[in-house]
Amino acid sequence: MEAAAEPGTRSWLGGGSPLWGSPASSPDLGSRGRARPGPGPGPGSGPGSGPERAGTRIPGPAALGHSFRKVTLTKPTFCHLCSDFIWGLAGFLCDVCNFMSHEKCLKHVKTPCTSVAPSLVRVPVAHCFGPRGLYKRKFCAVCRKGLEAPALRCEVCELHVHPDCVPFACSDCRQCHQDGHRDHDTHHHHWREGNLPSSARCEVCRKACGSSDVLAGLRCEWCGIQSRPRGSRQSCVGPSESRRAGRVPPKGPRLKAVLPQAHSVCCAAVAPECTFGRLRTMILPPACVRLLSRNFSKMHCFRISESEPGEGDESVDGSAPAAGPAKDVLASESSKQTLKIFDGSDAVQRNHFRVISVPRLARSEEVLEAALRAFYIMEDPRDFELQALPSSVQTGDTGGQRKARSGGTLEEEGSRGPGTQEASPEAWTIRALPRPEEVLKIYPAWLKVGVAYVSLRVTPQSTARTVVLEVLPLLGRQAEGPESFQLVEVLMGSRQVQRTVLAEEELLLNRLRDIRKTSLRQMGQTRFYVAESRAVVPRVSLFVGGLPPGLSPQEYGNLLEEAVATKAGLVSLSHIYSSQGAVVLDVACFAEAERLYMLVRDTSVHGRPLTALVLPDVLHTKLPPDCCPLLVFVNPKSGGLKGRDLLCSFRKLLNPHQVFELTNGGPLPGFHVFSQVPCFRVLVCGGDGTVGWVLAALEEMRYRLACPEPSVAILPLGTGNDLGRVLRWGAGYSGEDPLSVLVSVDEADAVLMDRWTILLDGHEASSAENGLADMEPPKIVQMSNYCGIGIDAELSLDFHQAREEEPGKFTSRFHNKGVYVRVGLQKMNHSRSLHKEIRLQVEQQEVELPSIEGLIFINIPSWGSGADLWGSDSDSRFEKPRMDDGLLEVVGVTGVMHMGQVQGGLRSGIRIAQGSYFRVTLLKPTPVQVDGEPWVQAPGHMIISAASPKVHMLRKTKQKPKKAGTPKDTRADGVPAPEGDPK
Repeated sequence: MEAAAEPGTRSWLGGGSPLWGSPASSPDLGSRGRARPGPGPGPGSGPGSGPERAGTRIPGPAALGHSFRKVTLTKPTFCHLCSDFIWGLAGFLCDVCNFMSHEKCLKHVKTPCTSVAPSLVRVPVAHCFGPRGLYKRKFCAVCRKGLEAPALRCEVCELHVHPDCVPFACSDCRQCHQDGHRDHDTHHHHWREGNLPSSARCEVCRKACGSSDVLAGLRCEWCGIQSRPRGSRQSCVGPSESRRAGRVPPKGPRLKAVLPQAHSVCCAAVAPECTFGRLRTMILPPACVRLLSRNFSKMHCFRISESEPGEGDESVDGSAPAAGPAKDVLASESSKQTLKIFDGSDAVQRNHFRVISVPRLARSEEVLEAALRAFYIMEDPRDFELQALPSSVQTGDTGGQRKARSGGTLEEEGSRGPGTQEASPEAWTIRALPRPEEVLKIYPAWLKVGVAYVSLRVTPQSTARTVVLEVLPLLGRQAEGPESFQLVEVLMGSRQVQRTVLAEEELLLNRLRDIRKTSLRQMGQTRFYVAESRAVVPRVSLFVGGLPPGLSPQEYGNLLEEAVATKAGLVSLSHIYSSQGAVVLDVACFAEAERLYMLVRDTSVHGRPLTALVLPDVLHTKLPPDCCPLLVFVNPKSGGLKGRDLLCSFRKLLNPHQVFELTNGGPLPGFHVFSQVPCFRVLVCGGDGTVGWVLAALEEMRYRLACPEPSVAILPLGTGNDLGRVLRWGAGYSGEDPLSVLVSVDEADAVLMDRWTILLDGHEASSAENGLADMEPPKIVQMSNYCGIGIDAELSLDFHQAREEEPGKFTSRFHNKGVYVRVGLQKMNHSRSLHKEIRLQVEQQEVELPSIEGLIFINIPSWGSGADLWGSDSDSRFEKPRMDDGLLEVVGVTGVMHMGQVQGGLRSGIRIAQGSYFRVTLLKPTPVQVDGEPWVQAPGHMIISAASPKVHMLRKTKQKPKKAGTPKDTRADGVPAPEGDPK
């Protein structure tokens, strides 16, 4: 038995190669777990697979799992280490992961092969793969080939993979919260290889580290530090370059970098602790977020919409060509034959296979090695055999499964001659030969013991209890009783990490045989941990929205019990938002939480579908003193497809737990999660209507927040974006770097803005039968920008109805404005004499209206996509308008022609009044719109008054952005500058 030393706090990318003591360098596993170099082709080595031809095989770095061979290059090829062009006709290719290198770079290769990379993951975290898409100039992290066809990417990190490579991807996503498994107080860099922009430069040596030709370069996915891998010949720094390497600050001005600088010798010398870089004050630290997500996938935890069917590893049809060798065998030569390879019984049942191409006269050993490499298995081929899969199983007859298990090996079948022709490729299953004993690595979970793992031999008599007894002395915990520990099996799948506590009497050798029989790939992704048998108190917060508003707690409890059969002993109502028809449930059982989550999503109450979200807990007492996290709301329906792209970008730049999709529960879940955060800011990505929606929710939640007045920034995605224009965020988002947007938010200045309350007290005309008026219940609407009555609201209503009928056509700002123009032309000759249909009182005084077709109340100096409706001319009757002066300006327009002239800058509106209290009487049903949301208001009264307190907004500063690496100190948002002060 051996114990491996803990490799400090550095993961394999941070420390270059796996150091002694890391999982890849176990002395007990080195003799048996290393693959022998063989001549058979591997993934991507068939004809047409790349710019190389078969050549001499040489042993690669043993600790990295590579199997390099010298190949003859036939196409322009680049080195995956230094990203430079390989001059000459010879290169060195790994048969397993397709890593290509110069001969002189071989000794510097520190990137592990795909076959051993899963064993080097410090904390297994599953990925969240979104829908398939086209990603130009991106490369697969598994097979290192370009993503020419639709591929998948993780919605949380920068992992890109082919659909067929998903099962082989490492479960090395970002750890964004604490879940009770291997939680640490310090946070380390999370390195991701490749897919950097070609202009990226190493933050230490300032040389190019990105490439658009190969998978090269490293980047921390939290702080964004970019670097070359350790050992790259261009990142070696001599004594004369110590200043440029970061040991001495450079002289003179320095260009502004997109991401922070690393002041040490490239990646290997970078301090392991990550400080989150430029956005450190805006990021919600993972150590401050807790989410016990035992039965929930990462997609559920991060509130990410599920992928469409047919995507990923669980639903991909195995008959489709595989991403590795399958692409290279479709046009095979006559001397080659194609074989379907399954890695276990589970793959046979799911019809998930890999396709390899081998010479027809190849020896059985060569075919077996090629089959193992297709599944990235680099163990000794003598421990495996190939069993022929009967045709009855291939055609779907499950009765032939018994024959497949006992079918003859390739040696018994013999090699096929070159003249053999078959209608479909042959199918074989890789089976592990019985082993009398095995060497097993046991990891110490969250125990502070100073080693990465220990290795011990497992015999037929070894049970989970005996293994714990043998491991504890090696970990220095022999003084503690074995009853305080348990053996946990962890399956590190790319989509979900599953943990299973083994029974004390379970025979481990039989367990290992069953796993290999099910899937050899699954065996390579399985770990065993010794963990303390501490009782975990289940607690899951479940947000349920879409309920009828205005009910009492007892009524909500009865309604949920009737709809989804909640169990009183396990489920309780922790928070009730009666005005918005939502509750938060505390569930004290993981199984019950999962049942309720799935059931609520398929349930409707009073014809409205319910919404279910799993919410994390923010540990506000652990937040750093200078931390002011940013709460991000994104409306994916705004701005065409830009909202969806921004949603993904902000999840990667920040903690996904602080990014919320407004179409999935609205803004209420986000404010609930941040309710105990003492200081935070808000970023709203959407149009003016979306901003008003969030501000209205903030107004209702204000008295429940520890930070009652958070400042709100805007990323305009709508059509008009008038509030965004006033606050200098621009006329609309046009593809700026999301990182630059976040930096601008951090450097923005807080200003005040008035909010207005509109009381709608409408009633229909008197009924002829009983002479009584049919009264409507009063309704309150919040206003930030403007309120239009008449022709302005009528055009907005027509546009809204056209968008509701064909929402797929309204995906661009230019098209939306074109529809507005078309609707306006149709109303050119329309006249309804609005001044005869309404009455206006300002400050309790009647105001006579001129002949107008539209009456508009404006709070900000922008209307109708940037037009100045009030005008810039001075008038002694009125004060100069400001958005924080507590006054509204009342303006009239005479028709569509007048509105067009205002938007063209030729005229301004008719100034009518200015005040803080208004009463409008509607004599007929009249179109009304508030901040771009139109409807037809019944006859009655509209009372507009100032709402208190004022809302705090963020206005983009005119100053030049500060240099990266010197983040702006967190300001107290409670003292914003007056809106009228110059900036």
